[in-house]
Amino acid sequence: MPASHPVELLRFNTCGSVDDGKSTLIGRLLYDSKSLMEDQIEALERSADLTGGGQINLANLTDGLRAEREQGITIDVAYRYFATPRRKFIVADTPGHVQYTRNMVTGASTANLSIVLVDARQGVIEQSRRHTYIASLLRIPHLVIAINKMDLVDWSESRFIEIRDEFETFLPRLDMKDVKFIPISALNGDNVVEPSKKTPWYVGPTLLGHLESLHIGSDWNLNGFRLPVQWVNRPNNPTDRELHDFRGLSGQIAGGIVKVGQKIMVLPSGFKSTVKQIWTYDGPVEEAFCPQSVTLVLEHDLDISRGDMIVGLDGLPGAGTELRATVCWMNPRPLQRGRKYFLKHTSQTVQVMVSALESRIDIRSYDAQPEPPELAMNDIGEVRLKTARPLIYDGYNINRLTGSFILIEQGTNATVAAGMLHPALEAVKPEYNDFAI
Repeated sequence: MPASHPVELLRFNTCGSVDDGKSTLIGRLLYDSKSLMEDQIEALERSADLTGGGQINLANLTDGLRAEREQGITIDVAYRYFATPRRKFIVADTPGHVQYTRNMVTGASTANLSIVLVDARQGVIEQSRRHTYIASLLRIPHLVIAINKMDLVDWSESRFIEIRDEFETFLPRLDMKDVKFIPISALNGDNVVEPSKKTPWYVGPTLLGHLESLHIGSDWNLNGFRLPVQWVNRPNNPTDRELHDFRGLSGQIAGGIVKVGQKIMVLPSGFKSTVKQIWTYDGPVEEAFCPQSVTLVLEHDLDISRGDMIVGLDGLPGAGTELRATVCWMNPRPLQRGRKYFLKHTSQTVQVMVSALESRIDIRSYDAQPEPPELAMNDIGEVRLKTARPLIYDGYNINRLTGSFILIEQGTNATVAAGMLHPALEAVKPEYNDFAI
């Protein structure tokens, strides 16, 4: 019997202001798509009298912390998995409070799509703009503006159009290409999984219908092969004759396509070789692509270890110790010039110093405030960094996987910032160590 076609995975996050209905929306998606176990439904029913006044509180499916249920807010990022016959989903329910902006960045960092909820009564407020800006900053390819609680404005088409027009006045500044507006009621389920009869003026898809039909195959960067080496794969049993000389280089493809017989370069050494074999969990293949996890066997026995990057000879990455980046600061202790941290990028960690604070973003106006004295927690700004050794990277606008990093505080190992690298000024020279082919 032939193998069935694999079901595609979509990662998305919900964001917006407090009480816009993010957790309720995810609960409604899980409940109406029949993605809940019997024990989960029973737990909802048992907690109904405590938190929902006798009515099932769908927000409890994601708001797992006691403080979240008591206050009716989301504090931490909650991940939930569900599936339909057409697609698998991983959803991150991210907080709406300004003080938890860093949590929103964390939850949205791997998303293919971001859902920004807007309370139809409140309209576009600062947090709506803030989270839309962060979605654009993180280069999330697809955006849904879910105008929630339409039942509380009598399903007014004019109110829906008013909110949509206000968004469209500032969306061009954020370079968002794919934006969809959907009127919903998360509490009652209108236009979430099933179409609503209360919006005859809306002819678009339901939210779930849009999530199921969205094309995401082109979201991954398939130009310029990148494989950050995570570990060198040697046989556990050295007496096995077939595997005695096996030396594979394992990692997750961060960009592009690789084929057997393809010429590659290992960075930072610059040595070149040819791909001899490509192994996956299911066995050897002739080609692989982002974001598959693979093990490569090369024609030459080169000195390669964790932290090196194997790249194709076309569209080479940049390299350097002087970096420019946009960071979201996540630590109570502010970021200041001259501080030293560890920078974790793909599979390597290097020491880094903050050489300059170039600007801080004013979320209200999206304007850059030049040369701030520091970045406080949840601030977003542009910085200059100097690393102890050259970093091999792409600009975040080119490749989200090889253009992102985190900063780690020395001593505590606490993650203090998430960052997006600006394009490198110079690319690696393709003729370097050409003799190795």
